[in-house]
Amino acid sequence: MTTGAHTMADAAAMRRALELATRGPSRGVNPRVGCVILSRAGGVIAEGWHRGAGTAHAEVDALSKLAPGAAEGATAVVTLEPCNHIGRTGPCAAALIEAGVARVVYAVADPGDHSSGGAQRLRDAGVEVTGGVLAAEAEALLEDWLFAARNRRPRVIVKWASSLDGRAAAADGTSQWITGAAARADVHRRRSGADAIAVGTGTVLADDPALTARDPGGQFYDAQPTPVVFGRRAVPADASVTRHPHAPMFFTGTNLAADLEELQRRGIRSLFIEGGPTLASAFIAAGLVDELLVYLAPALLGGPRLALGDLGIESIDGARRFVFTDIERLGDDVLLVAHPASSGAARPSTGTDASTSTDERN
Repeated sequence: MTTGAHTMADAAAMRRALELATRGPSRGVNPRVGCVILSRAGGVIAEGWHRGAGTAHAEVDALSKLAPGAAEGATAVVTLEPCNHIGRTGPCAAALIEAGVARVVYAVADPGDHSSGGAQRLRDAGVEVTGGVLAAEAEALLEDWLFAARNRRPRVIVKWASSLDGRAAAADGTSQWITGAAARADVHRRRSGADAIAVGTGTVLADDPALTARDPGGQFYDAQPTPVVFGRRAVPADASVTRHPHAPMFFTGTNLAADLEELQRRGIRSLFIEGGPTLASAFIAAGLVDELLVYLAPALLGGPRLALGDLGIESIDGARRFVFTDIERLGDDVLLVAHPASSGAARPSTGTDASTSTDERN
């Protein structure tokens, strides 16, 4: 919501605050936030950003660089509504009030049940508050964190590679390689961009995947997704996933919604479902998928090895509808990107209905 009016100096400071926010960690429980403090005359007198859970929030980081009393009458420009929550650190709204800040300008409202309310606390203390400044840019920066905070679960991306007739493997079970090098490189790039990558125990036992993200030369990307394994079967102690740079997380998969809530509590904002058909089908059937990545190879395999299993659909009226939002040629293959039709097409739903909050803003 936008309230009050903002100046050109506010907008320029917000752009700088967004730049500062990118210096913070892109993964974890807390969002990336930047703050710029302007003097009464509109000049920049301090800057700050959040460096991760347990460290000073952006507003407090910026205030710490000022002498006592220097923030009196100043304007704090921050990319996210100042928090109103006591976690490992105190509420930023209270810190701004104590510092004597006269105005606060923010981009996006805090969606947390416990951490929101900072704007109202500031207003109640007589601070002028303006929200919604450069909101689109801030939404883009915080996309996965905002989705997870609003929905109390990570954004779920399901990927599969198949032949034109929807087979993920030949009749004998072989599947390397259905798609070509360009498609495989794209998958690894997207893996690197996700907080976590998930497979079922069946895939672990059959294929022993490493679940790492590697560049075309075979080297690890700097950012590696945390491996997640769903299923009740035991995973061998020497499985490749146990040698991943990040310790794997294990879930029984009997309650996917609850498992996703737990992942969000652990700081996972986006989950890349890599395989196999049973796990992908379970997430789709449960209505927990926000994006599909379907890599199609110009080949026909026939046989029983389908890319998806039973979705519990008995008639065409029950079909789960998606909207294509991108179609990309990758060498000889094609990537189809789709989102649930009910989400308003291009991006997944960011509804705020939830009974409990897991946002701690540490």
